[in-house]
Amino acid sequence: MAKTKELSKDTRNKIVDLHQAGKTESAIGKQLGLKKSTVGEIIRKWKTYKTTDNLHRSGAPRKISPRGVKMITRTVSKNPRTTRGDLVNDLQRAGTKVAKPTISNTLRRQGLKSCSARCVPLLKPVHVQAHLKFAREHLDDPEEDWENVIWSDETKILLFGKSSTRRVWRTKNAELHPKNTIHTVKHGGGNIMLWGCFSAKGPERLICVKERMNGAMYREIE
Repeated sequence: MAKTKELSKDTRNKIVDLHQAGKTESAIGKQLGLKKSTVGEIIRKWKTYKTTDNLHRSGAPRKISPRGVKMITRTVSKNPRTTRGDLVNDLQRAGTKVAKPTISNTLRRQGLKSCSARCVPLLKPVHVQAHLKFAREHLDDPEEDWENVIWSDETKILLFGKSSTRRVWRTKNAELHPKNTIHTVKHGGGNIMLWGCFSAKGPERLICVKERMNGAMYREIE
């Protein structure tokens, strides 16, 4: 965001004088033609450090103001697929010119980093509810019961097709949040069909299915 003009020392001291005289932040702001937030910031600084002078800062000042940081953080929280170029343009329209590495560093300090979006199956709400219902029903099952269960699935792997990587801005351990994933579906094109399973004893070998899977073939594989 564009940098605002710094208040003069006389103005800062006058804010403190009016505050000590019992005036509210709103009244001081109206009298001096300042925002209430600006007045409050000066008063809090005076209460903490007993001075209104500019304090020594280590290192170079941030190129993006706190307001700008909130803006880009809010943007990527709403749409994790926002690119650094989009954020550079947003800030430039607001009056702040920065480079893409500055965007990355700023978001990293907010706990956000650019990661490859995880691919997950496209599930309808009814499927999600069915999975959740199953998990809750078996949450307290004893461990030995699961030794008698085999988990199996089949998948179609495309031999020809376009595969692209999409990046998202996310926090740690949020890789499977719906906003941070890419939905995949199994569709046509050159492909092979593989069937596999695993149990408490470990995974079994993969089976290449050359025909359409049906009940009889399923039982024969098992």
